[in-house]
Amino acid sequence: MPKFYLTTAIDYANGEPHLGHAFEKIGADCIARYRRLRGDRVHFVIGMDEHGQKVAQAADEAGVAPQAWVDDIAARFQAAWTELAISHDDFIRTTEERHVRAVQEVFRRIHEHGHIYEGVYSGYYCVGCEAFKLEKDLDAEGRCPIHPTREIRWVEEPNFFFRLSTFGPWLLERYAADPEFVRPRPKMNEITNVVTAGLQDISVSRARVPWGIPWPDDETHTVYVWFEALINYLSATGFPNAGYDALWPADLHVIGPDILRFHAAMWPAMLDAAGIAPPRGVWSHGWVNTQGARFSKSAGVRVTLREIIDRHGADALRYFLLREVPWDGDGNFSLERFDARYTADLADGYGNLVSRVLAMVVRYLDGTVPARTHPTDLDTGRETIWNRYVDAMDRHLLHEGAAAALELVTAANGFIEVTAPWTLHKQGRTEELATVLSALADAVAGVTVMLSPFMPRKTETVWRVLGNDAPSVTTVTSGLPSVAGCKVTKATPLFPKPPDAT
Repeated sequence: MPKFYLTTAIDYANGEPHLGHAFEKIGADCIARYRRLRGDRVHFVIGMDEHGQKVAQAADEAGVAPQAWVDDIAARFQAAWTELAISHDDFIRTTEERHVRAVQEVFRRIHEHGHIYEGVYSGYYCVGCEAFKLEKDLDAEGRCPIHPTREIRWVEEPNFFFRLSTFGPWLLERYAADPEFVRPRPKMNEITNVVTAGLQDISVSRARVPWGIPWPDDETHTVYVWFEALINYLSATGFPNAGYDALWPADLHVIGPDILRFHAAMWPAMLDAAGIAPPRGVWSHGWVNTQGARFSKSAGVRVTLREIIDRHGADALRYFLLREVPWDGDGNFSLERFDARYTADLADGYGNLVSRVLAMVVRYLDGTVPARTHPTDLDTGRETIWNRYVDAMDRHLLHEGAAAALELVTAANGFIEVTAPWTLHKQGRTEELATVLSALADAVAGVTVMLSPFMPRKTETVWRVLGNDAPSVTTVTSGLPSVAGCKVTKATPLFPKPPDAT
């Protein structure tokens, strides 16, 4: 059973979870669930980034100690991920002792190998990014493009530095040797251009930010929050304890586009400096936009995650985001589009198909799905669509995988209209009726397998009404299941329409 170690960016503990956080976790969870269908031994890690100046400021404004603040925020994020059925195996927090221990060991190795030195940093600092900025990185008004409402400060202080500049050639060789290391392709081009233009050594300690991990052997400094936060991916493996390499290197880091440089340049360089293998891949998804702006706390979120989930339920939101927003680019969110897809794809599409097919099997065949002796056009189409689905999901193109599943829904609903099972029943054409309904039941099972990474709870409900003998999971290598011989029951509406829906 192959290992697949998957992570997301850890969320910063300075506010409530919102749709932008949810999009990344839902997408990564979809990948994790699909890889389990493939038969992989998945280890899926998410967590919280709990140190740094922004966290200390938020705690101070709330009148509580930083640890109490992050404990409360972490609990809120964990509750949100439970509600959204995120199937993570570990939730790591950077205030945990296991993380502190891993950070100190990584720094010991980097320093031992001669890649850390002392100096004085002078430059612009964005509190929102918790990062130093070059003048060319600022907009025309001298502000951070990602956090235009945040203060940009000029900072001069003694720091420890990491010799990132020396790793440019090594990074470029790595990119050339593995063009799939950063995906999608435009992001590989972007990071290649950044490294080709030249890397600067980076400050990796802070002298005036007490809320952080103490710098080894110098407690007047704390470790730069970005430098230590990246190490969470290693901390979660048990590093530096023996056996951590049963999980490491990570197979895929899922991140947002604003932190590509940290993950695709700085992080591999840090690992190489410490004599540790780099990760195998980085996937940079796009932004969820609303009304033309990125959906984020700093952009001024107008609708809460609670309100969005309550509108049509957690599974519907999971499906909508991954169907509507390309996993390899930006996309738009609106409540109107959510309503439209909920009605068309889920209520009138998948939900209606399940209800119609199971009702006919119960009414015409006493609830038992018959075997069929020869394939139908629907069977042929099902296999073609399945192959397209597997190809899309293998390439992490989740929106294309969801589209393929709905293509099978459309094909099955069209097959019902062409074959008219009710007419076959009236005319006593029992054998034809059995073949048609058997093919339709298998189509329902196929769609349910394909949608299970997107809507785990709704598809679990469908498996139950398909009968006790129906598989709860399948593997990609074994293909789609047949439910011939299963005893099915009628399904209650999976996606009820709101009272005011037409």
